Amino acid sequence: MPWALDLPGPAEWSVQIVDIDTGAVLAARDEESLLSSASVGKLFVLIELAHRLADDSVDGAELLDRHAVEPVADSGLWQRLCVDRLPLLDVATLVGTVSDNWATNVLIDRLGLDAIRARAQQWAPRGSDLVDIVRGLRGPDDPPHLSRCCAADLVAMLIRLRCDAQVGTRVLDWLCGGVDHSMVTSAFDQDPLAHDEDPFGPTVVNKTGTNLGVRADVGLVTANERTLAYAVIANWHEDPPGRGRAEVLSAMRALGSQVLEEIR
Repeated sequence: MPWALDLPGPAEWSVQIVDIDTGAVLAARDEESLLSSASVGKLFVLIELAHRLADDSVDGAELLDRHAVEPVADSGLWQRLCVDRLPLLDVATLVGTVSDNWATNVLIDRLGLDAIRARAQQWAPRGSDLVDIVRGLRGPDDPPHLSRCCAADLVAMLIRLRCDAQVGTRVLDWLCGGVDHSMVTSAFDQDPLAHDEDPFGPTVVNKTGTNLGVRADVGLVTANERTLAYAVIANWHEDPPGRGRAEVLSAMRALGSQVLEEIR
């Protein structure tokens, strides 16, 4: 039977947790509802890039200049580095590990937003999409979200990535060092900077998204020869800033505890 979910209101939720090996749905809540998913939509950039590398239409050693786009701060490391040009593969690693905003926009500029969104339609039939570039501030004429996704699309994408020897392997390699363990995976109590070397915990590959009133965490958790795919998205009215945040993060951690109990 699916798990009972204790998810706080007034947040909107889109949740799905699936046992990949059996196909059993362990938890679900409005799994086809499209919600603001912040940086989770960067997955579509990495998927498009992996396709281009697979068909040799881009060269992983190509140097990309960050000044090809406007600087953007918040998440990431490139804004703190001295070097202006990095190999394309290193730029992808920045996106996968630290959700680098500037690196994301450099890749979008190189690949084309239209091409990335067309790829999203192929991978996410329920409408999940990267809507825009990363912006420090969104004006009235800009799209209101960086991305919109639903849990069912994201879980299906993760399962497809895990089974894809070319595209999937590249994308999961970029994600495997991801440092944000503040949401679902916070329950695992792993070192976020070296979790892939933890001999006592599960293996985790995840991507998160954070904005005011948005928390999203999607990933694969493997232990004891089992793998669970999860996607958890919460949207709520966070006014003033901080309102409802602790309740949402506590619920996400509780889901992580259920994942850990299930897979152990």
